[in-house]
This record gives sequence, C-alpha cells and structure tokens, in this order.
Amino acid sequence: MEEIQFKTESFEGPLDVLLSLVEKHKMDIADVPIDLLCDQYMAWMKDAEAHDVELACEFLYMASELMLIKSRMLLPRDPAKDEDPRQPLMDALAEYQRAKLAAAELSDMFTLYGGRMAKEQDDVSPDRTYVADHDADLLRAALHRVLTETRMTERTAQTAFEGIVHAPRIPVETVMHDLIRSLKRKTLWLDGYFRDSRDRSECIAKFIGILELLKSHIVALEEEDPADEGVTLMDGHVGLRLCASDEEIAAANLESDIY
Repeated sequence: MEEIQFKTESFEGPLDVLLSLVEKHKMDIADVPIDLLCDQYMAWMKDAEAHDVELACEFLYMASELMLIKSRMLLPRDPAKDEDPRQPLMDALAEYQRAKLAAAELSDMFTLYGGRMAKEQDDVSPDRTYVADHDADLLRAALHRVLTETRMTERTAQTAFEGIVHAPRIPVETVMHDLIRSLKRKTLWLDGYFRDSRDRSECIAKFIGILELLKSHIVALEEEDPADEGVTLMDGHVGLRLCASDEEIAAANLESDIY
C-alpha cells in the first residue's frame, strides 16, 4: 500500500517542526540545546492540540525521542568514549536541512526550465535535384532596378563582379580528400597550409574543409606551445594531425555541396 503522508499546519513532519524551531531560535544545529528544543517542541504540540489538529504518530514518537535524549543528557557519561545522545538527532536535522535547501533550488530550476522541450536534430539530406524556378524577365528587371538605383552601367557592373562571377569553383570535398592524403604522409602546420593557397577561394575552401573534418573527428588540432589563457593563437605553431583510420574515413562519407 502507498504510504499515507501527514501534514500538520505548514509542516511536513516532525523533522520539519524541529528544523523550524532551530532556525527560529537561532540554535547551532551541530550543538542543539536539547532542553530548549524539547520544551519548544512540547509547547508546539500543545498549541496544535488546542487548535484541534490531529497529530500523527510520528509527531508523538519524536516527542518521546526528545524526552529520552533529554533524560540521557542528565546521566553521567565519558565524552571520550560515550557517544553524544543528541548526535543521531543532529545528523538527521542536518541531512533534512540539506535536502530542503536542495529541494528549493530544484524548484527554482523547474520553474525556469520545466516548460522547455528539447527536440532532436533532424537529419535532412540535401535535395541535389532541386533547381530554383526563376523567371529570367524578373531577374533582368531586378538587375535593371539595381543598376538604376546605384547609377551603375552594365559595363561597370560586369567589371565590379568579374572576380566573383568568374572565380574558380573549388569543391570542399576535393580539398578534404587532398588534405587527408597529405596528412597520411606528414603533419601539416595550420599557418603554412593556408599560406600555400593560390587565392581567396581556395583559402575559404580549406577553412570549411578543416571544419568539416574536425566535426567528423577525422583530424585534430595540436598546439605546440599552448597559451596560458587556453586560446589558440593562429600565428603560433598549430598542427593538423590525422586521427582516424581508413575504415572510419570511408564510413564518414565525406561529401559536400559547398564551394
């Protein structure tokens, strides 16, 4: 059977009452004055009975435990050998106090994060067959509007965009495979690897390729002299190292539509 939980006024149990009395009278929970605590607890029980509050057996049992501890404190004992009669009660109070503080902290966290939902990442494969359906007349009208607003002639526009339109298309997939082949022979230094680029397009392709390989755990970065702040300095000696086997590389299926 499910255990029945009793609640008297605003207290969840006898330990809750005792902890409230300890905090109210600013007692040291590691050295509780048992006389004062016992008297205050008995006064609380009388007040509860006066208000016709039905006390559960656990509250009466705690009252008898307090009386027993109080009587044991009056007996002579050797502090070096005999355990303090209050110790089990003080340990229980300290544990209950920690649990109550943790419950309050968890309640605040639940209020802040309880309504949130985490959605797993969708694995959406790119549609390689899709071709955007743009009307050539609309594109021509948009170009004419841009040229009119910027007061740019068609020849100056062609000259300005010459480098972008006719820039070489460098597949990131090719760059990644070339990098893997190079790393199988030797370790490459990051600064020198980028300086060997023919132009900006190749440099960008290399950068994206390294990010893809790092994300796939195929290559790793190793700093020769790491900075104390934990920041990787690009002008320092940072090496690229291959950290995956041929089987793992094949399983990664390195393909990219980014140029």
